[in-house]
Amino acid sequence: MATAFSSDGEAALRRELGPAAAAAAPRGDLDGFYEMGRAAAFVLGGGFRKVALQFPDELLADAAAVAARMEAATGAEMYILGDTTYGSCCVDEVAAEHAGAEAVLHYGPACLSPCRKLPVLHIFGQQPLDVGRCTEAFRELYPDRQSRVVVLSDVVYAHAMGELEQQLCPEYPNIIFSRVVCGDSSGPTPPGEVRQFGRQFPVEALGKLQDCAMFYVGAEGLALTSFMLTWNRCLFSSFDPATGCGRRETLNVNRALMRRLYLVERARDARVVGILVGTLGVAGYLTVLQHLRELLRRAGKRSYTLAVGKPNPAKLANFLEVDIFVLVACAQNTLLDSSEFYRPIITPYELELACNPAREWTGNYFTDFRDLLPGACAHIDLPPAVPASEAVPDVSLITGEMRAAHLCDPLTPQLPPSNALACRNQTRALVEISPAASFLESRSWRGLEQQLGHTRVSKAVQGRRGIAIAYEDEGREHS
Repeated sequence: MATAFSSDGEAALRRELGPAAAAAAPRGDLDGFYEMGRAAAFVLGGGFRKVALQFPDELLADAAAVAARMEAATGAEMYILGDTTYGSCCVDEVAAEHAGAEAVLHYGPACLSPCRKLPVLHIFGQQPLDVGRCTEAFRELYPDRQSRVVVLSDVVYAHAMGELEQQLCPEYPNIIFSRVVCGDSSGPTPPGEVRQFGRQFPVEALGKLQDCAMFYVGAEGLALTSFMLTWNRCLFSSFDPATGCGRRETLNVNRALMRRLYLVERARDARVVGILVGTLGVAGYLTVLQHLRELLRRAGKRSYTLAVGKPNPAKLANFLEVDIFVLVACAQNTLLDSSEFYRPIITPYELELACNPAREWTGNYFTDFRDLLPGACAHIDLPPAVPASEAVPDVSLITGEMRAAHLCDPLTPQLPPSNALACRNQTRALVEISPAASFLESRSWRGLEQQLGHTRVSKAVQGRRGIAIAYEDEGREHS
């Protein structure tokens, strides 16, 4: 935790960025890698005059060159979104709207979560894949030619799945390749098919999904972790194109699930819950925020909605009154490792397990919060309220204390009125002190004091030049 709070970040501070970085980009074929033709057709076909280009950090070096070529090809204004508010895998509609953009070109890896407003074209970037080596790794992992396998891939390797399918299908009759589905997939899923995480594949011919193995083409990361937790009854293998090695995934899914279930128990004990807004672009995020507030109110817990951008330990440590946080984000970013944080961070599904008595653990895990909304596949209505006198007693498995396990009546207030009153102004009007304000009053440090009217006004002078870790005049003052 000390590193998370006090890392000096010297490498990031000394990193130099400039026009030379774009010239040193490792990809010479920008037209092919960024699919300029398809992108230009999207802009011209939609008649867009202002378009936002969103790049992840690793592709920003090519942003200026791509924007210039797109402007020359389409005549539209291009705006580069360099720093995303949340995860780079999500479309940053808020930043695009600030520029008045009519559409977004999203480059690089993507979670494929549906957007609310703007038209979006995903251009993943065609990363190279050694199909021959991948085929050999698959044969080594699945020597039985009758194996039932579903092939998944990172979106940056989706362009090569057709060639891989041609290599493997003649040998493996029970192999299924998933395809990437962009856009809103909230409609009804065809019978016998699975549509999740922007992937779609049929399983009717293979039997039940839990009887199939999963082969993932891509590096270890959040996407693979989300797949393994969601389809936790399937055996996973993977091929990393960067190393050229295939392996059986040895991540102990049961241990990971036990860790998540422990956090569910922590959520049951929590009295104050902070709802972290981790996305402003994924469709349905406002609905799930309202759903979580109502769920917590019915469970007798106090909730605060916090928009802090990308969460880190230093930011969330400012909210000491919060017992646990729930992160509303896309399916890839919702599984945040909170071991370095002062308070645990859980997913909306885990909060439902903790606060909705009608929801029981069945072995299925959901990382997409849209699955919990009314009308979705995993939605479960809240049961009727039970009087406290008739509620079944519940004991915490962590503290050993008794706790409330029933839902409050939706028509009754969440908390009894507070008796704490304070003078509001000179007219002696009384105002009720909120619990959050009371907690703030008890803190020894309450933030920076403005000292309005006490600071002497002085003329502006020339300041130091350089970065904070090494100013240009440092070393000469003491020589």
